[in-house]
Amino acid sequence: MPTICTIGTTQKTLEQFIRLLQSAGVDAVIDIRLRNTSQLAGFAKKEDLSFLLREGFGVGYEHRPELAPSPELLDSYRQTADWQGYESTFLALLEQRDALAVGRDLLSLYRNPCLLCAEPTPDRCHRRLVAEWLAERTPGLEIVHL
Repeated sequence: MPTICTIGTTQKTLEQFIRLLQSAGVDAVIDIRLRNTSQLAGFAKKEDLSFLLREGFGVGYEHRPELAPSPELLDSYRQTADWQGYESTFLALLEQRDALAVGRDLLSLYRNPCLLCAEPTPDRCHRRLVAEWLAERTPGLEIVHL
């Protein structure tokens, strides 16, 4: 049965983050953050995380911005906190971007990929929306939130 994991970086130490990935058997981290180069990202800054995962733990890394919200959508949500509006607009965006092809590509390349975002929990995070959207279109796909 195919599996896709999700994880957020906020409120985790590097050790907690790596141990969660290892315990789940993750073989690739799929970074779906819109903005992933800020110094505020700490250990999860794109270049640092890619190097750390690859060289230190043999885990792949890909940045897939086509699975991230648009800048306008993210900024609008931060101003309004309208989760329902954000969710419906984001799901429509996934359709427009042919995210299913992206998801199928990732599931063909990796046996246990993990969608990465910054939010500490998946409840109001686009990584959950992406995972659920893919699961609805991929028979047997299991979602594991780390």
